[in-house]
Amino acid sequence: MSHSHSHNHSDLKGKKLLITIVLNIVITVAQVIGGLVSGSLSLLSDALHNFSDVISLIVSYVAAKLSQQKASINRTFGYKRAEILAAFINASTLVIIAIILIKEAIERFQNPYEINSNLVIWLSLVAIIANGLSVLLLRKESSNNINMRSAYLHLLTDMLASVAVLIGGLLMKYYQLFWVDSLLTLLIALYLIYVGYDLLKTSTKMLMLFTPEHINIKEVVRTVNKLPKVNKLHHVHIWNLSDHELHLEAHLDLKEDISTTEFNELLLQIEALLHEEFDINHVTIQPEYNKEDPKEVIVQD
Repeated sequence: MSHSHSHNHSDLKGKKLLITIVLNIVITVAQVIGGLVSGSLSLLSDALHNFSDVISLIVSYVAAKLSQQKASINRTFGYKRAEILAAFINASTLVIIAIILIKEAIERFQNPYEINSNLVIWLSLVAIIANGLSVLLLRKESSNNINMRSAYLHLLTDMLASVAVLIGGLLMKYYQLFWVDSLLTLLIALYLIYVGYDLLKTSTKMLMLFTPEHINIKEVVRTVNKLPKVNKLHHVHIWNLSDHELHLEAHLDLKEDISTTEFNELLLQIEALLHEEFDINHVTIQPEYNKEDPKEVIVQD
């Protein structure tokens, strides 16, 4: 068995998350007060989304900190899956909030009333600037970490929602189209479902230890089976422990009754091959020779 781990130092990531948490708390408080005063549902829906950002960013921050903790006797993997769990929670909140907003928008369509558009315009501008800064802070980390990507998507969708609220405020101010407020709320909610569902699906697959979409298990088996002394790789499991750790566990049926030293040499070849071809960086192999058991690639353990 061999281990090859990539350690990610996330002190900077944690500091950026803290800054975005503070920014979003300020936005949320301002928008809740502004939404109640102005009577704007879209502003309140944006505030609700911002509040979900605060919760999701706190979850992401805690998960990022937990993921740095070392493994122990009782936690042999440490908290490496905490960030995947955080992404799942964040994606779930996006979808739940969207459903609440859709319900509120439909009710407001039936009972529209005049809104203080000036307050809506100024508060949406503040939210655009603050969320835009938050998006820029997390953009780099979002490309290679599912937890940071979930936080980034929350902030990006909220910035876009604030742009929509600004446009709605301008339409209400100059054209008295107050029904636009409800329409924008509905559109924001549908967009939340769109981005939340994709992240929810990805994080669920990782939590369920499904084979990553970019991995073809049959191709992995064919590649290993080409090596000398290998008869067949079977009982294969491949999963993401975290964004940066891709694990393979399998049984290896050998053509010959080789020594432990020879197997170690073969194992080094397999590790190098799997890392180079499939980016698998943690390999656990059970060697077998003439063992009576199923030799299918996938076997229900």
